[in-house]
Amino acid sequence: MTLFERIQQTAKQRGLSMRAVNEKAKLGTNAIYKWKTQTPATDKLKSVADVLGVSVDYLLGNTDDMHQSSNNEMPVDLDEVLSKLGPAVSFGGKELTDEQKLKFYEMAKLMFGE
Repeated sequence: MTLFERIQQTAKQRGLSMRAVNEKAKLGTNAIYKWKTQTPATDKLKSVADVLGVSVDYLLGNTDDMHQSSNNEMPVDLDEVLSKLGPAVSFGGKELTDEQKLKFYEMAKLMFGE
């Protein structure tokens, strides 16, 4: 798996688009897409790893262990989290979006000290 493919797969697991990862890492427009053919600068790769909550070694394929960073607030697998919250979580009679469910999950993590 290439660096780009690892970033893409991990972003999807985190519920993030490649554009969102690019923006959160404060990179230039489509910078990550350029990594299909170019080697990224170390600081830029570290920024993406921090956004995704994984190690640079994981993104480079040196390990299959994600080594989540301690400052990561995103769950390991968005699909798993949403399934734990149930398919029909609602508020005021309207079903919540996946993003809203994720926010509830993050609030619960804070409340219960996880």
